[in-house]
Amino acid sequence: QVQFVESGGGLVQPGGSLRLSCAASGFTLDYYAIGWFRQAPGKEREGVLCISSSAGTTYYADSVKGRFTISRDNAKNTVYLQMNSLKPEDTAVYYCATDFRSYCSGVGDYWGQGTQVTVSS
Repeated sequence: QVQFVESGGGLVQPGGSLRLSCAASGFTLDYYAIGWFRQAPGKEREGVLCISSSAGTTYYADSVKGRFTISRDNAKNTVYLQMNSLKPEDTAVYYCATDFRSYCSGVGDYWGQGTQVTVSS
């Protein structure tokens, strides 16, 4: 059974940092691109970042360039989202997902339950 479990969210002050984890089970993520997406209250879900099977990075949101990075640890079957210089507009539920392609396609077929990130003073 394919499953993602996101963790690492929480409340952080503007300018702070968080590292989100996306732990996969039921499959080996070595061969697949994994994307991070987010949904803010009252807004549609948007793509944030994606990492391909070859560890190439695709930014879906220009607003996070220079602040967010994505990485993967295949030995731990986990993908990470490092978020620095957080802003209130980064507040959202963050999800990881895949459509089992090796490249970043911008969509996901399998989703985790999400982790809440709140940036507020």
